[in-house]
Amino acid sequence: MDNSNPEPVRSRFNISKIAIQRPVLTLSFWLAVVVAGVLAFSSLKYALFPDVTFPVVVVNASAPLTTAVETEQKLTNPIEKTLSDLKNVEGVGSTTYPGQSVVRLRFAVGTNLEESSRTVEAALKTVALPAKTTTKVIPVNLNEAAVVSYAIDSSSQDLKALSKTAKAQIIPAIAKLPGVLKVTLLGEPSKLDLTKPPKLEDLTKSGNLIRFNGQEALAFQVVKKSDANTLEVVRTVNQEVVRLRTKLPDVQFSLAATQADYIEAATQETIKALIEAIVLSAIVIYPFLWNWQATVISALAIPMSLLGTFIVMAFYGFNFETITLLALALVIGNVVDDAIVDVENIARHLEEGETPKQAAISATDEIGLTVTAATLTAIAVFLPVGTMGGVLGQFFRPFGITISAAMITSLLVARTLSPLLAAAWLKPPKPRNQNHPSIADRFQNGFDRLNRQYQRLLQWSLKHKSIVVAIALASFIGGLALIPLIPKGFIPKLDRGEFNISYSAPKPEIPEVLKQALSGQASGQANGQRAINPRQLPSGISPEQLAAAQGQSTQPLPEFDPLKDSLTVAKKLDEFIQRSPDVASTFTVVGSRQGEPNKGTIYVKLKENRTANTADIQDRFRRDLPKIAGVTTSIEDIQFVDTGGDKPVQVQIQGNNLLTLDLAAQAIQTRLNKIPGLVDVSATTQANSDRDIREIQHDNQQRVATISANLGQGLTIGEAGDLATAEAKAVLPPEISLRLGGDSARIDDILSSFGKTLALSLLCIVIVLFALFRRWTDTLVIFLSLPLSIVGAMVGLLIAQSDFGMISLIGIIFLLGLTSKNAILIVDYINQLRRSGLKRDDAILKAAPVRLRPILMTTVATLLGMMPIAVGWGAGAELRSPMAIAIMGGLITSTLLSLIVIPVLYALLDNLEMLLKTTLKNTVRNPKP
Repeated sequence: MDNSNPEPVRSRFNISKIAIQRPVLTLSFWLAVVVAGVLAFSSLKYALFPDVTFPVVVVNASAPLTTAVETEQKLTNPIEKTLSDLKNVEGVGSTTYPGQSVVRLRFAVGTNLEESSRTVEAALKTVALPAKTTTKVIPVNLNEAAVVSYAIDSSSQDLKALSKTAKAQIIPAIAKLPGVLKVTLLGEPSKLDLTKPPKLEDLTKSGNLIRFNGQEALAFQVVKKSDANTLEVVRTVNQEVVRLRTKLPDVQFSLAATQADYIEAATQETIKALIEAIVLSAIVIYPFLWNWQATVISALAIPMSLLGTFIVMAFYGFNFETITLLALALVIGNVVDDAIVDVENIARHLEEGETPKQAAISATDEIGLTVTAATLTAIAVFLPVGTMGGVLGQFFRPFGITISAAMITSLLVARTLSPLLAAAWLKPPKPRNQNHPSIADRFQNGFDRLNRQYQRLLQWSLKHKSIVVAIALASFIGGLALIPLIPKGFIPKLDRGEFNISYSAPKPEIPEVLKQALSGQASGQANGQRAINPRQLPSGISPEQLAAAQGQSTQPLPEFDPLKDSLTVAKKLDEFIQRSPDVASTFTVVGSRQGEPNKGTIYVKLKENRTANTADIQDRFRRDLPKIAGVTTSIEDIQFVDTGGDKPVQVQIQGNNLLTLDLAAQAIQTRLNKIPGLVDVSATTQANSDRDIREIQHDNQQRVATISANLGQGLTIGEAGDLATAEAKAVLPPEISLRLGGDSARIDDILSSFGKTLALSLLCIVIVLFALFRRWTDTLVIFLSLPLSIVGAMVGLLIAQSDFGMISLIGIIFLLGLTSKNAILIVDYINQLRRSGLKRDDAILKAAPVRLRPILMTTVATLLGMMPIAVGWGAGAELRSPMAIAIMGGLITSTLLSLIVIPVLYALLDNLEMLLKTTLKNTVRNPKP
């Protein structure tokens, strides 16, 4: 063996000797960590997910143009062309109507929205636009979301009087609360007086009506600032409502909708899993060591590592949310690993007769490089995750940094505090009583038998290396072969106990003659006439009504109230929903979108003790909701991150001919409606029944039409995307192209982003290993241990029917940091024994059995630590489980295989190294003439 790996390298990592010799300094340092960690913990806030921002700027432009095509050419195209070149613009979309263009600019994550808005305004001044064009720039931060809504009613005031009370006393009181961006009053009675001649814009202006649990009411909706914490804002609003109830006893405040309930439930369930993981990881240590002092010393690494991690989290401004809490819960079994390895090694030296202090120093010197290499290798995996960019980076930057902080802290605990306490507390073990063995003796005897059997298996494996390598290759190939069988997903569907039912009623048309009269235009303008011919009035419009419209009479206009028509639809749907025994409350907003009074949204809150999960109840409503002529409904999940209301399944088609696009979109919609599991299928139509173009959509300056759908049960997003693509291609003409959007497209982005991160992680692992071991064969042996986890991870996902998506992928990357530890433990000790004089095979046969106990201890501790996450219930379990299942499956197979495969690979590569050296020497001695 090459002895170029000197002991001075190892001695650099023995800070344990300094910690043992300077106990006051060591204890003072960790006392400071405890105090700072407690303070940091008290400053951390709770949230569902990291703060994810999607900077969007909307440009609303209007001009006196008569058709959508003309508006596209003279208004939309020039604006898009200029604005698409602005810095940090990642995408441009638009919708064009006759005389109006709405352009949406998607900026890169982290872009300053105010600066971007000013840049857009400046750029618009350089665009050549038609005369009398007006533009309005609207910055939109989708993280500024409505976090709580209250319905308000009164037994002593009608809605008009209650509206005045709300504006005077309720809205100002809520608006001044910290973290509140704005408070919107909903359901305010219409200001339109139909007894007076109105303007055309009065008839089409936006408004809304509110129903709560089937009764008409008002409501106020609270929108938080983008940097405000949801739970804190909701908590302060709730406290203010309690005060307002006392101040306004005749006003009833009813909580209509809130994001806080699910966030609190999900975070509490994750914290519960975290506590269970701590307990299980600590308990498992005792049966291996049968020494309560050693168990306490090892288990102490958990709270100390967490406190150190809280300091880093507070420094970076992270929250206690699903991703960071999941990181902490997953890493619990891992942070105790370093302490277990150190303390187990000290206990072994005590068993060999050394004094506690001698055992602590010699054992930590022996294991120092091993523990450091294992931890730095794991950190080399997770730090690249913390540097991911884009939207995924916003999610997983806290994950990577939190895990790295926990592992660095655990390494410091294992190298300083654990050896110091071991030197002070641990005592040499009592001799075993073979005549009356204790439980500990029996367990140790059983473990000794396991060790002997493992040694025999090792001997057989070293004689049958090709068989062992074949088994390893077969497991890796088998794991890869399972990937197509696992459904592809994005984010698991959550059983939130809440959802929205959106509906769209037919939009009533203002009679054309009346519209022209209200606009001061004559219907006979093309014939040179300026007046309306009474004999040509449409049915239902009398000359008196027309005269009223033109301001020539005081007779009332015909009633035109789209909100009331939409309210009729809402009542029918609401009454049906209220009859369900699983529904706790409904909150209906009629006219939920600006300028679209025919649309509405019914927020449905389910009971906690419901008879079925959210998805089953959604499917039941899709099947049984009353069918109303001309009304379409769509049942939408509550999005964990607001992305603008997009449906998860989207097929976007591109082409130049608008009518061809429109016909193709309708044909695709018809086919997608027949796919089981695709629900609420809709298509953007760009022409009316007379084939006149009324709307034109663009995406990145190309004409497009979009067909979108929600996911029902029994279909994953990956399967849905594949089926939708196949059905669309079957009917598309050759001049139209197709691409996926929504979550279907995000899957490809995820795989690409994780692929790059994985490559960077692997490169970091190689660099760290080679820097520490200085031998390419050792580096390669440890590196080749990584694929051994693939088959277990895939089998775990397949058995649990978990999606192969964003959550499980991060679990697989997490595995890379775990599986290398076993190989490092074995390889480093083999090298130590060889440097002490043992032959290679003898060193392998001694090192691997010695490392069997710490490997099993760390593996079982990690597995039990993840068990509560993998099998947990409650809010957010769908997010936590896939990652833990993938890690547990991979950890089991990698541990079982690595105990045999790593020693064999070590021997094979050592043979190869000797062969290369021999060949090189012969080449140097006998050069070719």
